[in-house]
Amino acid sequence: MLTLDLTNQPRWHELAPGVRVQLRPLTTALMVATRSDPAVEAVSEHASDEERAVAFAKALARRAVLAWEGIGDADGNAIDPSPEAVDALLDIWPIFEAFQLTYVSKGLLLEQEKNASALSPTGPSAGAIATAKPVKRHAKTARRG
Repeated sequence: MLTLDLTNQPRWHELAPGVRVQLRPLTTALMVATRSDPAVEAVSEHASDEERAVAFAKALARRAVLAWEGIGDADGNAIDPSPEAVDALLDIWPIFEAFQLTYVSKGLLLEQEKNASALSPTGPSAGAIATAKPVKRHAKTARRG
């Protein structure tokens, strides 16, 4: 069953011990805006999947991060989120992985489930051509002797 969060409130996500970020809900509008982000569109068509994933994650995080705790500058002073700081945060491998697992993958998991569904015989795939062919069975004839 799909559970809808009708409150659509930002949530805190722990990305590492002592490091948490407050993120907007992962909505369709947020995903569409991220897909058309100039940094995402600038990724070369020859780029690897990993390069695309990093560009997309950073663009998404720049839009989604509202606040954070446990993040500071080189002198240990707390800093507020900024596009540059968000990018630097996601350059830290364990943080990137945690962001992907706790935030991005939830939206993509639902997309995978949708893609794994069988074609609907009455829906948009109704015109699909059947590729399976019935197996012809030969009736056995009994010999009487």
